[in-house]
Amino acid sequence: MTADALLLTVGLACAAGGGELFVRGVVGIAEAARIPPGIIGATVAAFATSSPEVSVAITSALDGRPSLSFGDALGSNVINVGLALGIVLLVGPVRVGRGTIRRDIAAALVIPLLTVAVAVDGSLTRADACLLLLAFSIWLVTTVSAARRERSAAAELLAEHSLPRALLVSGAGLVVLVAAGRLIVVGARGIGTELGLDAFVVGVVFVAIGTSVPEIATAVVARVRGHDEIGLGTVLGSNVFNGALIIPLAVLISPFRFDWSEVAVSLAFGLALVVAVLPYPSALLGRRRGLLLVGLYCLSVVALLLVNGRGE
Repeated sequence: MTADALLLTVGLACAAGGGELFVRGVVGIAEAARIPPGIIGATVAAFATSSPEVSVAITSALDGRPSLSFGDALGSNVINVGLALGIVLLVGPVRVGRGTIRRDIAAALVIPLLTVAVAVDGSLTRADACLLLLAFSIWLVTTVSAARRERSAAAELLAEHSLPRALLVSGAGLVVLVAAGRLIVVGARGIGTELGLDAFVVGVVFVAIGTSVPEIATAVVARVRGHDEIGLGTVLGSNVFNGALIIPLAVLISPFRFDWSEVAVSLAFGLALVVAVLPYPSALLGRRRGLLLVGLYCLSVVALLLVNGRGE
């Protein structure tokens, strides 16, 4: 147990550190390639902050445990909105733009519903993965098209501005992420066995916290520096990446069956949290909304452990 906990802890630390390096490097490369700043903020930054989840998804699927990545992705979505955005709003209010409402919040609501629709039989197949990837492609094209007309401070805030250094940093981050993915899978598997927790629950409760560190850090730093559009866009964009790209990647490698009693809590709270972000009655989200989001996150963890905390 001690060795497995150490492996998981080191893996999560590597995921956080590797994710941070990868974000800075990839955004720096995108800036050097003269990709418009709006596109960097809307897509490149969101993908880069989701890199730890990608590492865990591929590693766990190759290891024959895709349910771990499924739990990680769903848990990360809950953490991104409940914890990351909740903390951001506690730091200070955030104004939601019209484009975010139409595009990112809408996609963050539709993707979980689509996941429910394709997985209603309790399984995720390669055909289901292709459908989710199609939805992702539609969102990506729409986002890139809109982002060409928008300004963003993402490159200024997140990038490593020297191209050689950006290449070196992103490469180092990728190596650390690959190692982190393996450590997390091995450590989580051991802890799950010892505690009687199945892989999905371990993914939601333990792994998702570590793999969400880049999103939390990016969102908080962006808010402190006054760049609301980066924090909110990165959080919501990362959720779309998790649901429509990362889960399908794991499924393409290793299709699997699951018990709806396991995933219902995370899916329900994921949807509830996105609904709680809807800018009503005002487009300005304040500290009360932040308290609501953090409270819903804490409630989701308690509900998950009460409903299915013990494995077979």
